[in-house]
Amino acid sequence: MAASSINDPFQNIRPYYDSEVSDVLNRLIHDDELISVLTRYQFPQMASLFGWLLKPAVRIFLAQKTGEIESIQDFQLLIAGYMTKMIGRTTTRLSCSGIENLEQDEAYLFVSNHRDIAMDPAFVNWALYQNGFDTLRIAIGDNLLRKPYVSDLMRLNKSFIVNRSAKGREVLTALGQLSAYIDHSLVHDEASVWIAQREGRAKDGNDFTDPAILKMFYMAHRKERSFAEFLERVKIVPVSISYEYDPCDRAKAQELDAKQQGVKYEKAQFEDIDSIVTGITGNKGHVYVAFGDVITGMNTPEELAAEIDRQIIDNYYLHPSNMLAAGIDVEGIDAEQKALFAARTEGLSDSAANILRQMYANPVLNKNKPQEAA
Repeated sequence: MAASSINDPFQNIRPYYDSEVSDVLNRLIHDDELISVLTRYQFPQMASLFGWLLKPAVRIFLAQKTGEIESIQDFQLLIAGYMTKMIGRTTTRLSCSGIENLEQDEAYLFVSNHRDIAMDPAFVNWALYQNGFDTLRIAIGDNLLRKPYVSDLMRLNKSFIVNRSAKGREVLTALGQLSAYIDHSLVHDEASVWIAQREGRAKDGNDFTDPAILKMFYMAHRKERSFAEFLERVKIVPVSISYEYDPCDRAKAQELDAKQQGVKYEKAQFEDIDSIVTGITGNKGHVYVAFGDVITGMNTPEELAAEIDRQIIDNYYLHPSNMLAAGIDVEGIDAEQKALFAARTEGLSDSAANILRQMYANPVLNKNKPQEAA
């Protein structure tokens, strides 16, 4: 183990290599928990009674689907087919801007606002893929990888692990390894990276960068180059993703409401997995991905955070749902759109409904703040 760690210092966090794909897929096919989850998802009404009959069929189907996959690219092409169907079923439109300013042969560090666990990087990846770019590597917290099969699936899809569970002295080691891996990806492997602007989703709709994330980026560079030189090397591009409708908006509002009421909120065992499934399968309406400009010339993490925030907020596409929530009557918003947004709060308490409306309104308010200050 020691020898392999020396030869491969990122072994425990990096995505899988092509040479590992076959063994990982074989492990997944024989993972009873994954097969049970797929059976419940595919046959929700029948799984409890006839799971014993259905699970072998699901296992055979999975084996057939993955039988000819020999590389990460093969696996991602399989995912692309499902992504196409998902976009057709759960979105009315998928738009993109700013990508024309990026170079296909460059590697970028995409720092994104974060609304949905799986779909944020998926939509960014899809926009890049559709425009002839290589797919990117995705930073994902180890809190989402408590199940071995989830970790395997994510690492097959070019995800690498952010060790959030480290304690004490392990924290600095984990952060240093992560910083070095991001630099290794960008410079050595010439592979772009996606990472959220802060830990966890912005459940209240306020998209602000945590400077600690940026300090982590710089850890691997601080002995060799200035902060401005580091910026020139890693090519940070802010990304702003906006959903007309957030499939998890009600769950987020109820969680935030419980916390405001002083109720201790504890996540259910599979709550993150349920959020991932809801985000994938739920109605999203119009989804807009806006790529910003490469940032240079900043001298501190705080300056960099402010510029990332400025670009993400300025580039955030405002949907009718945002304008309605902010109480702004815009020409062109019809009665159907008003009814669809009003339905988001049906059955919620007054306080949770207000929180839900506020999460849609905050991007409008944040976009207008600089103008008010001026």
